[in-house]
Amino acid sequence: MVKENKIRLQKVGIFSQQMGHPVTDLLQEWFVPHGIEIFPLEEGKESKAGLDLVISFGGDGTVLAALSLFPGCPVLAVNFGNVGFLTAGDREELTEMLQSVLDGKYIISERTVLECIHPHGTDYAVNEIVVRGATRLIAVELNINEQHIRRVRGDGVIVGTATGSTAYLLAAGSPIVMPELRCMIIAGLNEYDFRSRHLVVTRESQIRLEISEQTHEKEIYISVDGKRKVPLEIGDEVLIRESSRQAKLIFMEKNYFFHNLSSRLSWFRSGEK
Repeated sequence: MVKENKIRLQKVGIFSQQMGHPVTDLLQEWFVPHGIEIFPLEEGKESKAGLDLVISFGGDGTVLAALSLFPGCPVLAVNFGNVGFLTAGDREELTEMLQSVLDGKYIISERTVLECIHPHGTDYAVNEIVVRGATRLIAVELNINEQHIRRVRGDGVIVGTATGSTAYLLAAGSPIVMPELRCMIIAGLNEYDFRSRHLVVTRESQIRLEISEQTHEKEIYISVDGKRKVPLEIGDEVLIRESSRQAKLIFMEKNYFFHNLSSRLSWFRSGEK
């Protein structure tokens, strides 16, 4: 869902994995004269309560970290990385974006977040959840709404959001989906079966993955949004469903998604309209 309601800015957090003083000083110059407080944020620290906005500097990995650390808080992502599908603009456009924020000329894109319950706890994914083996094929039983669908035999399984369709799922050959569409995409990784197909299911669906006894790989793990690898064993189950959380990203224009696709994927050649 895209919303145009504006935020009353009083406290703005600045999140970067490699923050430099020039950027911090620039943000102070823009916001402090308007009575807006600036708070430098660090990964691994507890989330700071009461923030109205977080500005992240980096690539998509930095954006995902910010969304995870500050759930429910809108994030304006400035691309200091390479791809940046989740970012609102590049570093050269920073002053223009800051002016748009102060003028209230932006939109808020609300994205699905997946809840993943596994034997070691609960994690939340904006992009995707990956179950795979280290070196050999694994077998995973796929169940949707307690209905057994099929056995996935390959390198692993990805369950992702529409937002994640431009991340790992893109490399796996899944379709690109408009990010505000609330659905889940299920894809096998390098399956050993030419009949295999990717599935798109509704937001209400509950997905259960079970590591089958047909698996001979000893090193099996689950990873959520590319973070730490959590070990799994044969017989373990992973439950995936839509969370009540939402990821909120700020962009400057309604057509940001197609602009990012054209820019990041080089869909248009130089001079082409």
